[in-house]
Amino acid sequence: MALFQSSTRTAPAILQVPRHIAIIMDGNGRWAKQRFLPRIAGHQRGVETVREIVKACRELGVEYLTLFAFSSENWRRPADEVSFLMQLFLKMLQREVSKLHENNIRLKIIGDRSRFDDKLNQCILDAEQLTAGNVSLTLTVAADYGGRWDIMQAMRTMLQTHPDLAGGLNEEDLEAYLSMNYAPEPDLFIRTGGEQRISNFLLWQLTYTELYFTDTLWPAFDGEALKLAIQSYYARERRFGRTSDQVQSERMQDEKN
Repeated sequence: MALFQSSTRTAPAILQVPRHIAIIMDGNGRWAKQRFLPRIAGHQRGVETVREIVKACRELGVEYLTLFAFSSENWRRPADEVSFLMQLFLKMLQREVSKLHENNIRLKIIGDRSRFDDKLNQCILDAEQLTAGNVSLTLTVAADYGGRWDIMQAMRTMLQTHPDLAGGLNEEDLEAYLSMNYAPEPDLFIRTGGEQRISNFLLWQLTYTELYFTDTLWPAFDGEALKLAIQSYYARERRFGRTSDQVQSERMQDEKN
């Protein structure tokens, strides 16, 4: 069974700080181009932004942060850029995992690891095992990930494990096999770089997530920009299929209690 209830079945508690933030980190290449730098310089600067946003989320009390680092479709990019991104990913794991562990941060990597080399796969396993018991923040990095891939792999795994479910499966059966069955659905989705689409990211989990799009390129996104996104989230009424009157009534009841 999945560890958290789906927002299509139960309206989750609405907290002052988003419990789970998911981000598409877009704009590294354009940031570099604006400065007449090679695209790899943008990716390198983007890693620094990751550090800043992880720190900010931890300080704000965010429990889960999920970052879309490399999509299933990103393999279509030039081979030299893909190779650099794989090396950057490996170096980031090697350099950052001890710091994450020191700060009580759990690291999870989701996606299809079959195209990663043995060294990178072993590094991922080591990092996840080292940080498995940490509880201050769960940082998930989606690498070679796609929302459709996630749903299909969950379906295959579920039917291999429980072939008896083939004729009568439900949402709850499938959720247990999704890559992020350990986390609640995102409260807030952020995409930097000006694009306004979710690009095959967490298709199942974003059903009732609040979407926030900003023109700020990822290397320029900082703690203050994150706070602006959270302020936008605060201003929204999360109804989950209910009426405004119902939401207001429940809020007043909570305040009385």
